[in-house]
Amino acid sequence: MVVESDGLLDESCRGAAAPSPQEAVRVRLDMPRTDDLPDIMFLANNHRIAMNLSSMPHPFSLDNAKALIKRAEIYRDNNATFAIRMATTGRFIGVAKYGEAEAGGPVHIGYWLGEPFWGDGLATEAVHALVDHAFTNGSMDELTGGCRVTNPASRRVLAKSGFQYRDQSIIHSVGARGTVPIERFNLERAVWASLKTWGRTA
Repeated sequence: MVVESDGLLDESCRGAAAPSPQEAVRVRLDMPRTDDLPDIMFLANNHRIAMNLSSMPHPFSLDNAKALIKRAEIYRDNNATFAIRMATTGRFIGVAKYGEAEAGGPVHIGYWLGEPFWGDGLATEAVHALVDHAFTNGSMDELTGGCRVTNPASRRVLAKSGFQYRDQSIIHSVGARGTVPIERFNLERAVWASLKTWGRTA
């Protein structure tokens, strides 16, 4: 899973719902709902996921799930949170989002996918849809992303989505209960536009 932050938005940003991203082949991104609560709690309450994120708590409670839904109701330029769903059934399988950690700062993408859905390319489809939504609806010139150095699956997702390695850093992870080394990546708007013209990387 990609390193992300749950502290990207505040109540002052509440506004209209985010424009819907383009549906991918097997997944779609849209708003998480209260009827997703059982799936959110079941999938998010996983230490293997929390250890790869910066701010996901473990255990993951009902209040945490409700807060996730509430945050997704907040939308403004360069900030959005979506549920990842199976396109055929609409089942909630994870979260994808982007946002500024501080006003005018870098726009960072993040996601997590429930463990039963790992290893089948669904995260890559979700990140493609998320990136397209960000650059189509946002004003940012660049997106950033990161993953733990021990997470090659997320490194592959970022690479397949056009992100380029930048450097390494250290962050605090709530789930890991301490600091962890991460790799940081970026994707410029011009590179994204070229990938859209030439087709995504294999």
